[in-house]
Amino acid sequence: MKKIRVYSKDWCPFCDRAKALLKHKGLDFEEINLEGKTQEAEALFAETGFRTVPQIFIGEACVGGFQELAQLEQSGELDQLLAN
Repeated sequence: MKKIRVYSKDWCPFCDRAKALLKHKGLDFEEINLEGKTQEAEALFAETGFRTVPQIFIGEACVGGFQELAQLEQSGELDQLLAN
């Protein structure tokens, strides 16, 4: 199974929803909290082009935020993405 990383901030309800979805599926993930970490946040922006959180990576690919993750789950593509 591919490694999952979730870049988040403490105040973000969409981060909480994304983590809850992953936990509900029984998936292990690494959470990288960007609260007060300006350099790390800028590095993430340079990589993805997005300043919003959460930013969710499966393997080396950024799948987007909570809405994109939920769409992948609803369509069944999340399980396929994790398995490939």
